[in-house]
Amino acid sequence: MRVLSTMALVFVSLLFVPDVALAAEASVGWGLGIGAGLAIGLVGLGCGIGQGLAGFGAVQGIARNPGAAGQIQTPMVIALALIESISLYGLVVAILLIGEL
Repeated sequence: MRVLSTMALVFVSLLFVPDVALAAEASVGWGLGIGAGLAIGLVGLGCGIGQGLAGFGAVQGIARNPGAAGQIQTPMVIALALIESISLYGLVVAILLIGEL
């Protein structure tokens, strides 16, 4: 926990150093690049975890009741498509932020 808090402190302090050292115009581009990277990275991480949990729940449900596999599979595929659309929104946000550079 101590390492994580130290890393967070270093990351936050690095975010504010260029604002002080550089002109405001130069630091905006740097911040947009960081924002685009965080947007696509965190969205990818969250969607991967969500899809893993959805698949885990579906496989667990099918293992408990193999006769309900067809009834479980359809909602799972719909849920996976909705989760994937969230990652596409993150990609669009990242592309829009990169376009502002």
